[in-house]
Amino acid sequence: MSRRIAKLDPHVINQIAAGEVVERPASIVKELVENSIDAGSTNIIIDIKSGGMDHIIIQDNGHGIEKDDLNLALSSHSTSKIKSADDLVEVSTLGFRGEALPSIAAVSRLTLTSRAKGAEYAYKVQGKGFDEINEPMPASLPEGTRIEVLDLFFNVPARRKFLRTERTEFSHIETLVKRLALIRYDIGFTLIHNGREVFSAPIAMAMDEKQMRIGSVFSTEFLTESFHFTHTKEVPVDDYDTTRTLTLEGWVAKPTFFRNNNDWQYVYVNGRMVKDRLVAHAIRQAYRDVMYSDKHPAFVIYLTLDAAAVDVNAHPQKHEVRFRESRMVHNFLFSTLNHVISQPEVMAGHEKMPVVASLDGNETLEAVTNSEPVSIARQGGFSFGGQIPHRPYKPVNLYEAIGAGSDRGSLFEKESPSLATADKVTSEIRDHSLNHDDQFNPDEAPLGYALGQLHEAYILAENRDGLVMVDMHAAHERIIYERFKNAVGSQEGIIRQALLIPKSMDVSSKEIALVEEFQSELQSLGLVIEVLSHTSIVIREVPASLIRANIDKLVLEVLKDFDRYGSSSKITEHMNDILSTMACHSAIRHHRRLTLPEMNALLRDMERTERSGQCNHGRPTWRSLALTDLDKLFYRGE
Repeated sequence: MSRRIAKLDPHVINQIAAGEVVERPASIVKELVENSIDAGSTNIIIDIKSGGMDHIIIQDNGHGIEKDDLNLALSSHSTSKIKSADDLVEVSTLGFRGEALPSIAAVSRLTLTSRAKGAEYAYKVQGKGFDEINEPMPASLPEGTRIEVLDLFFNVPARRKFLRTERTEFSHIETLVKRLALIRYDIGFTLIHNGREVFSAPIAMAMDEKQMRIGSVFSTEFLTESFHFTHTKEVPVDDYDTTRTLTLEGWVAKPTFFRNNNDWQYVYVNGRMVKDRLVAHAIRQAYRDVMYSDKHPAFVIYLTLDAAAVDVNAHPQKHEVRFRESRMVHNFLFSTLNHVISQPEVMAGHEKMPVVASLDGNETLEAVTNSEPVSIARQGGFSFGGQIPHRPYKPVNLYEAIGAGSDRGSLFEKESPSLATADKVTSEIRDHSLNHDDQFNPDEAPLGYALGQLHEAYILAENRDGLVMVDMHAAHERIIYERFKNAVGSQEGIIRQALLIPKSMDVSSKEIALVEEFQSELQSLGLVIEVLSHTSIVIREVPASLIRANIDKLVLEVLKDFDRYGSSSKITEHMNDILSTMACHSAIRHHRRLTLPEMNALLRDMERTERSGQCNHGRPTWRSLALTDLDKLFYRGE
């Protein structure tokens, strides 16, 4: 092999670039459809044959390409989207590199036909896998652009062997087009495969039209089990000299509506679909207390921030982005989604109503539920978490009713309540019920009133819409867990305990740098760590509640989080695991008989408790059965 340096042939350069840009037919569809979006199109048609391996046509009604620019469009590093290096700081288009078309032309037979706005004729150029591009020729086409890609990898047979079956390749294209359709609701999308229309998304400007598009991408069940929210915040950066405006909007499914994989997780940053590690971590953290086992949440969210605050040039296929203030973005995502998930919705089955909840001082977040009726085996959305006005009469204190005193933080006693106390509170409920209108007010008691117990494990309650079934152990477990967390959070920081014998650790130079950089953040997490040398650190104080934990492993995990995300939740996770275990062992158990006052008091506590729809392990705490569903069971009205 020659050791002399030589300039690569342009064709080889384009094929190398094609190796980065063109992975499979779906990669071509992504690049071309994004170009159509950038061209101001309002209608995009994607026509596929043989899974895209033999035939791909993308046609739009955008502003088109001028005749004199057609050859340039197929030349490397030619683009209309950036002019100078300064433009890379604030990229506002989906495509900008100027590599897609020449890379695609290097591995296929490509025909580009375009008619610019106001032009009398359309013109076309062709590339056949080589650098030879013919002169523009007249063609017939409405205003817009049509790109035809035939025989993918015909001149690179080794690459073609890596393609999968027609069905598999088209499934990637279908998923991709659906994801792209959620970028711009003001554009109509049509996907055709082998002459048959597979997916159609007309322009959707009104909220109900947008929901119809989302339902066609996900399912109607996703809509009934999710709600829309939007939140905007001004965040100071650069030592408070400037601020960033961040907006998060989207549809989030209830934690009880989970998936076995993450295929229904769509994230868009400034209109660009991404799969970002930092974003994914923030979302996982928001769901950590309410998602069952190894299940995955479903959502479609849109993050909008200053273009200068995000680098979209971090990946050849632009799948990933890099945030300039990663910790700020992570905290914003986590706090917003965590608040949305913990704030239950307005009762389903009624007109759409906004729920306005306080976030950080003057911030507000609006959540709007969908207006589908509650169905069987599905948790209806009720307004809990302190957002409801309670009844004017004094509510029954569950802990007082069972003889555990008036301290709401106390745990259940094993002894049964005294007869006098039980009679008193039962009388309160009975007297109130006699004087109360038969029509239940969901704003006062969304979970209704207890009818009795089923097998000493479940509470059956009646509300205006029908029957509510509550797992009393799971519900009480969540109530106690949230009170434990609030009690810990109300303290002046995390209580630390000094180690009798400070523990030294051998670490890498990178971890030494992290300890020095995040010294104050580590102390706020209850860790006092000092650098001993260029290869070792010493741990002097740890959170008191984690004194028996594996501190070495914990510290390394915390430092890894700081390196990746600029913050760490490992300490909180470990402490919450301990509190969750305590709550589980403290909650009332199955086969414990409760009186009606105790049941009603538990229902009222659930209405006041955040995340009361799931226990600490993510299982649902209650389900509802609407009257309409009961009528169907007994064929009433048929």
